[in-house]
Amino acid sequence: MTHVSRRAGAGTASLGNGEFPMTEGDFATIAKLLYEDAGIYLADTKATFVYSRLSKRLRALGLQSFKDYCALVQDKAGAGERTSMLASLTTNVTHFFREKHHFDFLRDSLLPPLLDAAKRGARVRIWSAGCSIGHEPYSIAMTILSLMPSAADHDVRILASDIDPNVVATGRAGVYGASALESVPVDLRRKWFRPSVTEGGSRGQAATEMQFEVSDAMRDLVAFRELNLNGEWPMRGQFDAIFCRNVTIYFDQPTRERVWKRFCERILPNGVLFIGHSERVTGPALETVEFQGNTSYRKVR
Repeated sequence: MTHVSRRAGAGTASLGNGEFPMTEGDFATIAKLLYEDAGIYLADTKATFVYSRLSKRLRALGLQSFKDYCALVQDKAGAGERTSMLASLTTNVTHFFREKHHFDFLRDSLLPPLLDAAKRGARVRIWSAGCSIGHEPYSIAMTILSLMPSAADHDVRILASDIDPNVVATGRAGVYGASALESVPVDLRRKWFRPSVTEGGSRGQAATEMQFEVSDAMRDLVAFRELNLNGEWPMRGQFDAIFCRNVTIYFDQPTRERVWKRFCERILPNGVLFIGHSERVTGPALETVEFQGNTSYRKVR
């Protein structure tokens, strides 16, 4: 990997002497496209990160410079590569039952009255926004099933969305290596996963690792969709809970506050927004939600 350093000059100044020439102008173009497409803000300090991630794409495409790469992703013919660029520049750090206190609250406080109402015909909807490879929505599904094994027979559903089509496909496949299941309680693991007879699995797992797939009961609860949080949201209904954790850390403040506001408009009264441990809701969204602790906010008006 090249060492990236700023040099005097604008636009055409070189950002290091690595395998592929990259200028300040190239970095600015990539940062602009990422912001326009996904609302993700790349500070100047991310130049080394961009070089490291995208040099693999240049190598795979047989390109000679970042100038060539920028020309490709700005052209209509490069629409597919623009999606690959986005996938390369986003990080999917996830595991089952990450930030366990959220699932404890879901199980102990939020879900019991909702599931009781579902037994009488009510609708229950939860959204995992920025679902990555599926660990979060399936953790929500296991929490629901631990309280109501017949949940899929009622109007209880989880929407799992992500901007990256690759992670959406992995989540939809629902196949994971044994090491990924280490954070799943043994009783839930035995009940809601089975040895897989399919090929593949989640990204990054060892080729020889034993694989497990989610049960039909979990599949029936979760619908995976490709969705850009900064684009149009085709859903018309509201949600009893929205999980959007460690996603807005990639946005600048105006984008972050706009997304918070849109989420809060989609949460039902007394519904809950769950966010990441390093995030705080700010801006207009606070007119309708109140902080209730453990990085969660309840819709109050």
